[in-house]
Amino acid sequence: MAPLKITVIGTGYLGATHAAAMAELGFEVLGLDVVPEKIALLASGRVPMYEPGLEELLSAHVAGLPGSTGRLRFTTSYEELGAFDADVHFVCVNTPQKHGEYACDMSYVDAVVESLAPHLTRPALVVGKSTVPVGSAERLAAKLTALAPAGEEIELAWNPEFLREGFAVQDTLHPDRIVIGVTTNSSARGEKLLREVYATPMGEGTPLVVTDFPTSELVKTAANSFLATKISFINAMAEVCEAAGGDVVKLAEAIGYDERIGKKFLRAGIGFGGGCLPKDIRAFMARAGELGADQALTFLREVDSINMRRRGHMVELARDAVGGSFLGKRVAVLGATFKPDSDDVRDSPALNVAGQIHLQGGQVTVYDPKGMDNARRVFPTLGYADTALDAARGAEVVLHLTEWREFRDLDPAALGEVVTDRLVLDGRNALDPALWRAAGWTYRAMGRPRA
Repeated sequence: MAPLKITVIGTGYLGATHAAAMAELGFEVLGLDVVPEKIALLASGRVPMYEPGLEELLSAHVAGLPGSTGRLRFTTSYEELGAFDADVHFVCVNTPQKHGEYACDMSYVDAVVESLAPHLTRPALVVGKSTVPVGSAERLAAKLTALAPAGEEIELAWNPEFLREGFAVQDTLHPDRIVIGVTTNSSARGEKLLREVYATPMGEGTPLVVTDFPTSELVKTAANSFLATKISFINAMAEVCEAAGGDVVKLAEAIGYDERIGKKFLRAGIGFGGGCLPKDIRAFMARAGELGADQALTFLREVDSINMRRRGHMVELARDAVGGSFLGKRVAVLGATFKPDSDDVRDSPALNVAGQIHLQGGQVTVYDPKGMDNARRVFPTLGYADTALDAARGAEVVLHLTEWREFRDLDPAALGEVVTDRLVLDGRNALDPALWRAAGWTYRAMGRPRA
Protein backbone atom coordinates (compact mmCIF):
# COMPACT_ATOMS: atom_id res chain seq x y z
CA MET A 1 0.00 0.00 0.00
CA ALA A 2 1.34 3.44 -0.98
CA PRO A 3 2.28 5.80 1.87
CA LEU A 4 -0.26 8.43 2.85
CA LYS A 5 -0.11 11.81 1.12
CA ILE A 6 -0.16 14.69 3.58
CA THR A 7 -0.53 18.46 3.33
CA VAL A 8 0.49 20.92 6.01
CA ILE A 9 -1.23 24.31 5.81
CA GLY A 10 0.66 27.07 7.56
CA THR A 11 4.44 26.80 7.61
CA GLY A 12 5.41 28.85 10.63
CA TYR A 13 7.11 27.36 13.64
CA LEU A 14 4.55 24.56 14.08
CA GLY A 15 3.85 23.87 10.40
CA ALA A 16 7.44 23.85 9.15
CA THR A 17 8.43 21.43 11.91
CA HIS A 18 5.42 19.20 11.31
CA ALA A 19 5.94 19.10 7.54
CA ALA A 20 9.61 18.12 7.87
CA ALA A 21 8.77 15.51 10.51
CA MET A 22 6.03 13.95 8.36
CA ALA A 23 8.53 13.61 5.50
CA GLU A 24 11.02 12.06 7.93
CA LEU A 25 8.36 9.50 8.89
CA GLY A 26 8.13 8.46 5.22
CA PHE A 27 5.11 10.36 3.89
CA GLU A 28 4.85 12.46 0.75
CA VAL A 29 4.20 16.00 2.00
CA LEU A 30 3.10 19.29 0.45
CA GLY A 31 3.35 22.38 2.62
CA LEU A 32 1.30 25.49 1.87
CA ASP A 33 1.59 29.08 3.04
CA VAL A 34 0.21 32.35 1.68
CA VAL A 35 3.54 34.17 2.24
CA PRO A 36 5.68 33.65 -0.91
CA GLU A 37 8.92 34.70 0.81
CA LYS A 38 8.47 32.03 3.48
CA ILE A 39 7.76 29.35 0.88
CA ALA A 40 10.82 30.34 -1.16
CA LEU A 41 13.00 30.09 1.93
CA LEU A 42 11.64 26.66 2.91
CA ALA A 43 11.96 25.37 -0.66
CA SER A 44 15.66 26.21 -0.49
CA GLY A 45 16.04 24.11 2.66
CA ARG A 46 16.20 27.03 5.09
CA VAL A 47 13.85 28.00 7.91
CA PRO A 48 12.61 31.48 8.91
CA MET A 49 13.32 30.85 12.61
CA TYR A 50 16.01 29.28 14.76
CA GLU A 51 15.12 25.79 15.96
CA PRO A 52 17.87 23.24 16.67
CA GLY A 53 17.90 20.42 14.11
CA LEU A 54 15.01 21.72 11.99
CA GLU A 55 17.03 23.04 9.06
CA GLU A 56 18.97 19.78 8.82
CA LEU A 57 15.73 17.76 8.89
CA LEU A 58 14.16 20.00 6.28
CA SER A 59 17.16 19.81 3.94
CA ALA A 60 17.09 16.02 4.11
CA HIS A 61 13.68 15.91 2.43
CA VAL A 62 12.99 19.05 0.33
CA ALA A 63 12.62 18.13 -3.33
CA GLY A 64 15.45 19.34 -5.57
CA LEU A 65 18.12 19.58 -2.90
CA PRO A 66 21.24 17.40 -3.21
CA GLY A 67 20.90 14.12 -1.35
CA SER A 68 17.30 14.74 -0.24
CA THR A 69 14.53 12.15 -0.34
CA GLY A 70 12.36 14.55 -2.35
CA ARG A 71 9.35 13.74 -0.19
CA LEU A 72 8.69 17.38 0.78
CA ARG A 73 7.52 20.23 -1.46
CA PHE A 74 6.04 23.67 -0.82
CA THR A 75 3.47 25.86 -2.57
CA THR A 76 1.36 29.00 -2.21
CA SER A 77 -1.44 27.56 -4.36
CA TYR A 78 -4.59 25.89 -3.02
CA GLU A 79 -5.20 24.66 -6.59
CA GLU A 80 -1.90 22.77 -6.46
CA LEU A 81 -2.83 21.49 -3.02
CA GLY A 82 -6.16 20.21 -4.37
CA ALA A 83 -4.43 18.48 -7.27
CA PHE A 84 -2.03 16.82 -4.81
CA ASP A 85 -5.03 14.69 -3.78
CA ALA A 86 -3.92 14.20 -0.17
CA ASP A 87 -5.39 11.79 2.35
CA VAL A 88 -4.75 14.03 5.38
CA HIS A 89 -4.64 17.83 5.65
CA PHE A 90 -3.02 19.32 8.79
CA VAL A 91 -4.04 22.86 9.75
CA CYS A 92 -1.11 24.53 11.54
CA VAL A 93 -1.79 28.27 11.35
CA ASN A 94 -1.39 30.76 14.17
CA THR A 95 -4.17 31.70 16.60
CA PRO A 96 -2.91 34.95 18.17
CA GLN A 97 -4.53 36.99 20.91
CA LYS A 98 -7.06 39.49 19.58
CA HIS A 99 -5.87 43.07 19.68
CA GLY A 100 -7.12 44.71 22.85
CA GLU A 101 -8.84 41.53 24.08
CA TYR A 102 -8.01 38.29 25.89
CA ALA A 103 -9.85 36.17 23.31
CA CYS A 104 -8.23 34.08 20.60
CA ASP A 105 -8.23 35.30 16.98
CA MET A 106 -9.61 32.46 14.85
CA SER A 107 -9.48 34.34 11.54
CA TYR A 108 -6.48 32.39 10.18
CA VAL A 109 -8.04 29.01 10.93
CA ASP A 110 -11.36 30.07 9.39
CA ALA A 111 -9.57 31.37 6.30
CA VAL A 112 -7.83 28.00 5.84
CA VAL A 113 -11.11 26.08 6.08
CA GLU A 114 -12.79 28.41 3.59
CA SER A 115 -9.88 28.17 1.14
CA LEU A 116 -9.33 24.42 1.52
CA ALA A 117 -12.92 23.19 1.46
CA PRO A 118 -13.68 23.85 -2.27
CA HIS A 119 -10.76 21.57 -3.19
CA LEU A 120 -11.97 18.61 -1.12
CA THR A 121 -13.67 16.58 -3.83
CA ARG A 122 -13.08 13.10 -2.41
CA PRO A 123 -13.01 11.56 1.10
CA ALA A 124 -10.26 13.10 3.20
CA LEU A 125 -9.34 13.92 6.78
CA VAL A 126 -8.73 17.47 7.95
CA VAL A 127 -6.72 17.63 11.19
CA GLY A 128 -6.53 20.74 13.34
CA LYS A 129 -3.28 21.24 15.25
CA SER A 130 -3.69 24.93 16.06
CA THR A 131 -4.56 25.89 19.64
CA VAL A 132 -8.21 26.95 19.55
CA PRO A 133 -11.02 27.82 22.00
CA VAL A 134 -13.06 24.81 23.06
CA GLY A 135 -16.07 24.42 20.76
CA SER A 136 -14.18 25.43 17.60
CA ALA A 137 -13.82 21.93 16.17
CA GLU A 138 -17.54 21.25 16.14
CA ARG A 139 -18.17 24.54 14.34
CA LEU A 140 -15.38 23.94 11.82
CA ALA A 141 -16.57 20.38 11.11
CA ALA A 142 -20.00 21.74 10.15
CA LYS A 143 -18.36 24.40 7.99
CA LEU A 144 -16.29 21.80 6.12
CA THR A 145 -19.36 19.65 5.47
CA ALA A 146 -21.24 22.66 4.11
CA LEU A 147 -18.45 24.01 1.88
CA ALA A 148 -16.62 20.90 0.59
CA PRO A 149 -17.88 19.20 -2.60
CA ALA A 150 -17.36 15.83 -0.87
CA GLY A 151 -19.65 17.00 1.94
CA GLU A 152 -20.03 14.48 4.75
CA GLU A 153 -17.17 12.39 3.37
CA ILE A 154 -14.81 15.04 4.79
CA GLU A 155 -13.96 14.27 8.40
CA LEU A 156 -12.35 16.52 10.98
CA ALA A 157 -10.13 15.47 13.85
CA TRP A 158 -8.33 17.57 16.45
CA ASN A 159 -4.72 16.73 17.25
CA PRO A 160 -3.21 19.40 19.53
CA GLU A 161 0.50 20.15 19.42
CA PHE A 162 2.75 20.15 22.47
CA LEU A 163 5.95 21.57 21.02
CA ARG A 164 8.60 23.15 23.22
CA GLU A 165 10.72 25.72 21.45
CA GLY A 166 14.25 24.38 21.33
CA PHE A 167 12.95 20.78 21.30
CA ALA A 168 10.35 20.93 18.51
CA VAL A 169 11.91 18.28 16.26
CA GLN A 170 12.25 15.84 19.14
CA ASP A 171 8.72 16.60 20.38
CA THR A 172 7.25 15.92 16.93
CA LEU A 173 9.16 12.75 16.11
CA HIS A 174 9.20 11.39 19.68
CA PRO A 175 6.23 12.98 21.49
CA ASP A 176 5.42 12.23 25.13
CA ARG A 177 1.77 11.72 24.15
CA ILE A 178 -0.52 11.94 21.13
CA VAL A 179 -4.06 13.25 21.57
CA ILE A 180 -6.77 12.74 18.94
CA GLY A 181 -10.21 14.30 19.18
CA VAL A 182 -12.98 12.88 17.00
CA THR A 183 -16.76 13.25 16.92
CA THR A 184 -18.69 10.61 18.80
CA ASN A 185 -20.88 9.89 15.76
CA SER A 186 -18.11 9.73 13.14
CA SER A 187 -16.67 6.61 11.58
CA ALA A 188 -13.40 5.19 12.80
CA ARG A 189 -11.65 6.33 9.59
CA GLY A 190 -10.17 9.50 11.09
CA GLU A 191 -8.69 7.65 14.03
CA LYS A 192 -7.40 4.91 11.73
CA LEU A 193 -5.62 7.40 9.47
CA LEU A 194 -3.98 9.18 12.39
CA ARG A 195 -2.87 5.87 13.87
CA GLU A 196 -1.15 5.28 10.52
CA VAL A 197 0.41 8.75 10.54
CA TYR A 198 1.81 8.26 14.05
CA ALA A 199 2.60 4.55 13.77
CA THR A 200 6.35 5.10 14.26
CA PRO A 201 6.22 7.08 17.54
CA MET A 202 3.44 4.82 18.82
CA GLY A 203 5.64 1.84 18.01
CA GLU A 204 8.32 3.43 20.21
CA GLY A 205 5.88 3.52 23.11
CA THR A 206 4.27 6.96 22.83
CA PRO A 207 0.80 6.72 24.42
CA LEU A 208 -2.28 7.61 22.39
CA VAL A 209 -5.33 9.30 23.94
CA VAL A 210 -8.48 9.21 21.81
CA THR A 211 -11.23 11.51 23.01
CA ASP A 212 -14.02 13.84 21.88
CA PHE A 213 -13.63 17.28 20.30
CA PRO A 214 -14.05 19.40 23.47
CA THR A 215 -11.57 17.39 25.54
CA SER A 216 -8.92 17.42 22.81
CA GLU A 217 -9.27 21.21 22.48
CA LEU A 218 -8.96 21.64 26.25
CA VAL A 219 -5.81 19.52 26.66
CA LYS A 220 -3.34 22.12 25.33
CA THR A 221 -4.80 25.08 27.21
CA ALA A 222 -5.15 23.02 30.39
CA ALA A 223 -1.51 21.87 30.15
CA ASN A 224 -0.25 25.40 29.54
CA SER A 225 -2.37 26.77 32.37
CA PHE A 226 -0.97 24.19 34.79
CA LEU A 227 2.59 24.99 33.70
CA ALA A 228 2.01 28.74 34.00
CA THR A 229 0.52 28.23 37.46
CA LYS A 230 3.56 26.27 38.62
CA ILE A 231 5.94 28.97 37.35
CA SER A 232 3.95 31.77 38.95
CA PHE A 233 3.66 29.81 42.20
CA ILE A 234 7.43 29.65 42.69
CA ASN A 235 7.70 33.31 41.68
CA ALA A 236 5.12 34.19 44.33
CA MET A 237 7.21 32.23 46.82
CA ALA A 238 10.22 34.31 45.73
CA GLU A 239 8.32 37.44 46.75
CA VAL A 240 7.58 35.92 50.16
CA CYS A 241 11.21 34.81 50.54
CA GLU A 242 12.43 38.32 49.88
CA ALA A 243 10.06 39.70 52.50
CA ALA A 244 10.98 37.03 55.05
CA GLY A 245 14.69 36.68 54.33
CA GLY A 246 14.37 33.17 52.89
CA ASP A 247 16.06 31.53 49.90
CA VAL A 248 13.67 30.53 47.11
CA VAL A 249 16.28 28.27 45.47
CA LYS A 250 16.58 26.13 48.61
CA LEU A 251 12.81 26.27 49.05
CA ALA A 252 12.28 24.98 45.50
CA GLU A 253 14.85 22.24 46.04
CA ALA A 254 13.11 21.08 49.21
CA ILE A 255 9.57 20.98 47.83
CA GLY A 256 10.79 19.53 44.52
CA TYR A 257 11.73 16.26 46.24
CA ASP A 258 8.01 15.70 46.81
CA GLU A 259 6.99 13.42 43.93
CA ARG A 260 3.55 15.01 43.88
CA ILE A 261 5.16 18.35 43.03
CA GLY A 262 8.36 17.53 41.13
CA LYS A 263 11.46 19.64 40.47
CA LYS A 264 10.73 20.92 36.98
CA PHE A 265 9.73 24.56 36.42
CA LEU A 266 10.42 25.57 40.01
CA ARG A 267 13.17 28.07 39.18
CA ALA A 268 12.11 31.54 40.26
CA GLY A 269 12.93 34.45 38.01
CA ILE A 270 11.42 37.09 35.76
CA GLY A 271 8.64 34.79 34.55
CA PHE A 272 7.39 33.25 31.34
CA GLY A 273 6.75 34.76 27.93
CA GLY A 274 6.70 33.63 24.31
CA GLY A 275 3.93 33.19 21.80
CA CYS A 276 1.99 30.46 23.63
CA LEU A 277 1.75 30.54 27.42
CA PRO A 278 0.59 34.15 27.97
CA LYS A 279 -1.95 34.27 25.14
CA ASP A 280 -3.20 30.72 25.77
CA ILE A 281 -4.10 31.30 29.42
CA ARG A 282 -5.79 34.59 28.52
CA ALA A 283 -7.79 32.98 25.71
CA PHE A 284 -8.74 30.16 28.11
CA MET A 285 -10.12 32.70 30.60
CA ALA A 286 -12.02 34.49 27.85
CA ARG A 287 -13.60 31.26 26.55
CA ALA A 288 -14.52 30.12 30.05
CA GLY A 289 -16.36 33.41 30.48
CA GLU A 290 -18.28 32.83 27.24
CA LEU A 291 -19.27 29.38 28.51
CA GLY A 292 -20.41 30.76 31.87
CA ALA A 293 -17.56 29.04 33.70
CA ASP A 294 -15.44 32.13 34.31
CA GLN A 295 -15.23 31.55 38.08
CA ALA A 296 -13.43 28.26 37.48
CA LEU A 297 -10.45 30.10 36.01
CA THR A 298 -10.27 33.29 38.05
CA PHE A 299 -7.03 32.00 39.58
CA LEU A 300 -5.39 32.38 36.16
CA ARG A 301 -5.77 36.15 36.45
CA GLU A 302 -3.48 36.06 39.47
CA VAL A 303 -1.11 33.68 37.65
CA ASP A 304 -0.88 36.24 34.83
CA SER A 305 -0.56 39.13 37.29
CA ILE A 306 2.29 37.48 39.23
CA ASN A 307 4.07 36.78 35.98
CA MET A 308 3.87 40.35 34.71
CA ARG A 309 4.81 41.72 38.13
CA ARG A 310 8.15 39.90 38.00
CA ARG A 311 9.32 42.05 35.11
CA GLY A 312 8.62 45.27 36.99
CA HIS A 313 10.32 43.85 40.07
CA MET A 314 13.51 43.17 38.13
CA VAL A 315 13.48 46.76 36.89
CA GLU A 316 13.11 47.94 40.51
CA LEU A 317 16.01 45.74 41.66
CA ALA A 318 18.23 47.09 38.90
CA ARG A 319 17.26 50.70 39.62
CA ASP A 320 18.00 50.22 43.31
CA ALA A 321 21.32 48.57 42.47
CA VAL A 322 22.54 51.59 40.48
CA GLY A 323 21.56 54.13 43.13
CA GLY A 324 17.89 54.84 42.54
CA SER A 325 17.94 56.23 38.99
CA PHE A 326 18.89 54.88 35.55
CA LEU A 327 19.74 58.32 34.14
CA GLY A 328 23.22 58.16 32.66
CA LYS A 329 23.73 54.56 33.82
CA ARG A 330 25.06 51.89 31.48
CA VAL A 331 23.15 48.59 31.77
CA ALA A 332 24.17 45.32 30.10
CA VAL A 333 21.37 42.86 29.36
CA LEU A 334 22.31 39.25 28.65
CA GLY A 335 19.40 37.72 26.79
CA ALA A 336 16.67 38.88 24.42
CA THR A 337 14.67 35.73 23.64
CA PHE A 338 11.92 34.53 25.96
CA LYS A 339 13.82 31.26 26.49
CA PRO A 340 17.15 29.70 25.43
CA ASP A 341 17.65 27.66 22.24
CA SER A 342 15.25 29.89 20.32
CA ASP A 343 15.26 33.18 18.43
CA ASP A 344 11.69 33.98 19.53
CA VAL A 345 11.32 37.36 21.22
CA ARG A 346 7.52 37.43 21.36
CA ASP A 347 6.41 38.74 24.75
CA SER A 348 9.98 38.28 25.97
CA PRO A 349 10.45 39.17 29.65
CA ALA A 350 14.10 39.98 28.92
CA LEU A 351 13.29 42.52 26.22
CA ASN A 352 10.44 43.93 28.27
CA VAL A 353 12.81 44.62 31.17
CA ALA A 354 15.42 46.10 28.81
CA GLY A 355 12.78 48.33 27.24
CA GLN A 356 11.49 49.58 30.59
CA ILE A 357 15.01 50.47 31.75
CA HIS A 358 15.68 52.28 28.47
CA LEU A 359 12.47 54.30 28.85
CA GLN A 360 13.63 55.32 32.33
CA GLY A 361 16.85 56.78 30.96
CA GLY A 362 19.23 53.83 31.11
CA GLN A 363 21.81 53.25 28.37
CA VAL A 364 20.96 49.61 27.63
CA THR A 365 23.10 47.26 25.56
CA VAL A 366 21.70 43.80 24.76
CA TYR A 367 23.37 40.61 23.62
CA ASP A 368 21.68 37.31 22.75
CA PRO A 369 23.20 34.29 20.94
CA LYS A 370 20.31 33.89 18.46
CA GLY A 371 17.70 36.60 18.99
CA MET A 372 19.53 39.77 17.93
CA ASP A 373 17.84 40.34 14.55
CA ASN A 374 14.34 39.80 15.95
CA ALA A 375 15.11 41.95 18.98
CA ARG A 376 16.31 44.83 16.79
CA ARG A 377 13.04 44.72 14.85
CA VAL A 378 10.96 44.93 18.04
CA PHE A 379 13.16 47.37 20.00
CA PRO A 380 15.29 49.28 17.46
CA THR A 381 16.17 52.01 19.98
CA LEU A 382 18.08 49.69 22.31
CA GLY A 383 21.82 49.21 21.96
CA TYR A 384 23.10 45.85 20.73
CA ALA A 385 26.49 44.14 20.96
CA ASP A 386 28.08 41.22 19.13
CA THR A 387 29.27 39.43 22.28
CA ALA A 388 28.49 39.29 25.99
CA LEU A 389 31.85 40.93 26.66
CA ASP A 390 31.01 43.85 24.37
CA ALA A 391 27.57 44.25 25.95
CA ALA A 392 29.14 44.45 29.41
CA ARG A 393 31.85 46.95 28.48
CA GLY A 394 31.54 49.98 30.77
CA ALA A 395 28.36 48.69 32.42
CA GLU A 396 27.46 49.61 35.98
CA VAL A 397 25.20 46.56 36.27
CA VAL A 398 24.85 43.31 34.29
CA LEU A 399 21.40 41.68 34.06
CA HIS A 400 21.18 37.96 33.24
CA LEU A 401 17.68 37.56 31.78
CA THR A 402 17.69 34.51 29.44
CA GLU A 403 19.35 31.32 30.66
CA TRP A 404 21.47 30.45 27.66
CA ARG A 405 24.25 27.98 28.39
CA GLU A 406 26.69 30.50 26.96
CA PHE A 407 25.88 32.84 29.84
CA ARG A 408 26.24 30.13 32.47
CA ASP A 409 29.67 29.34 31.00
CA LEU A 410 30.91 32.94 31.08
CA ASP A 411 34.18 33.67 32.90
CA PRO A 412 33.20 36.16 35.62
CA ALA A 413 36.81 37.29 35.99
CA ALA A 414 37.13 38.16 32.29
CA LEU A 415 33.78 39.94 32.30
CA GLY A 416 34.82 41.83 35.42
CA GLU A 417 37.75 43.37 33.55
CA VAL A 418 35.46 45.34 31.20
CA VAL A 419 32.65 46.55 33.50
CA THR A 420 32.60 49.72 35.58
CA ASP A 421 31.10 47.93 38.58
CA ARG A 422 31.10 44.19 39.26
CA LEU A 423 27.39 43.95 39.96
CA VAL A 424 25.27 41.17 38.44
CA LEU A 425 21.52 40.60 38.85
CA ASP A 426 20.53 37.05 37.99
CA GLY A 427 16.97 37.19 36.69
CA ARG A 428 16.90 33.44 36.11
CA ASN A 429 18.62 32.08 39.22
CA ALA A 430 20.83 30.08 36.88
CA LEU A 431 24.33 31.45 37.53
CA ASP A 432 26.64 30.06 40.21
CA PRO A 433 26.71 32.69 42.99
CA ALA A 434 29.90 31.31 44.56
CA LEU A 435 31.78 31.51 41.26
CA TRP A 436 30.76 35.11 40.61
CA ARG A 437 31.40 36.26 44.17
CA ALA A 438 34.81 34.63 44.13
CA ALA A 439 35.62 36.80 41.09
CA GLY A 440 34.75 39.93 43.07
CA TRP A 441 31.18 40.40 41.89
CA THR A 442 28.21 41.48 43.96
CA TYR A 443 25.66 38.80 43.05
CA ARG A 444 21.94 39.32 43.59
CA ALA A 445 18.98 37.23 42.49
CA MET A 446 15.22 37.30 42.89
CA GLY A 447 14.00 35.57 46.03
CA ARG A 448 17.47 35.07 47.54
CA PRO A 449 19.12 36.76 50.51
CA ARG A 450 21.98 39.15 49.90
CA ALA A 451 25.33 37.70 50.90
